[in-house]
Amino acid sequence: MKEIRKLDLQFRAEKNEDNKMEIKGYAAVFNSPETYDYTEVIAPTAFDDADMSDVVLRYNHNDSFMVLARTRNKSLNLSVDEKGLFMDAILQDDIQAHKDIFNAIQSGLIDKQSFAFSVEEDNYDYETDTRTITKIGKLFDTSVVDQPFYNATDVSVARDVNNDEFLTRRAELRKAHEEQIAEEQRKQQLQELKDKVIAKIG
Repeated sequence: MKEIRKLDLQFRAEKNEDNKMEIKGYAAVFNSPETYDYTEVIAPTAFDDADMSDVVLRYNHNDSFMVLARTRNKSLNLSVDEKGLFMDAILQDDIQAHKDIFNAIQSGLIDKQSFAFSVEEDNYDYETDTRTITKIGKLFDTSVVDQPFYNATDVSVARDVNNDEFLTRRAELRKAHEEQIAEEQRKQQLQELKDKVIAKIG
């Protein structure tokens, strides 16, 4: 199942020393809580075994738009450090769509990034309503985006809610937890009643 996150993070577009159009910045940041109904955190382990063998750089995750860069031909480089997932891409100056995107980033018309991925492992804390993504299975693409779907804290977060199975699982987890709490309270009340009866009997 593919999930999408769009982040309001700083990235740069500039001509490099070879006069190539280069864009770079963090597509994901570790241990940076993002809130959308619930809170989500990406753990530093998330990309350890992720499949990033063929990742493309897109505009707005649009499959019909010209691909901007790709890991397979080394025009897109992805690296993971202590901060997060870093993206570095070289656009082609002989492709007009690439030039338009580069100029839009330089002028600030496009100023957000995003990535699409599948989750293999996560955990959920009921008390803080926090999901921690601990293992990403596959990274499908990174994207430059012009509009987030949802503005949360200092970071813009987006989810394709129709594809977010975690929302359903979260509801199930919360229901199970609440039922467990209710059962524990019932047992405690029965024990207290039992203790009172024993105390009266002496």
